[in-house]
Amino acid sequence: MSYTDITGTVGVGLILLAYFCNTFGWINGKDRLFFLLNIIGAGLACYASVLINYWPFVILEGTWFLVSLVGFIKVKT
Repeated sequence: MSYTDITGTVGVGLILLAYFCNTFGWINGKDRLFFLLNIIGAGLACYASVLINYWPFVILEGTWFLVSLVGFIKVKT
């Protein structure tokens, strides 16, 4: 497995972990942890997509990152 594969896999894994935990009620979709997992996951997946020059996923994951970042900022501590 290459560096790009590992980076993208970890990123997508974190996004899926956030979704899975939210679906089963282990974390709330409005908690900072949910947004943090999405921010890190989308950032890594976006970076991996840049490395392989696959722009549809750069746009998708970049948008996911930005939306999650806004959600993280908006959540009251």
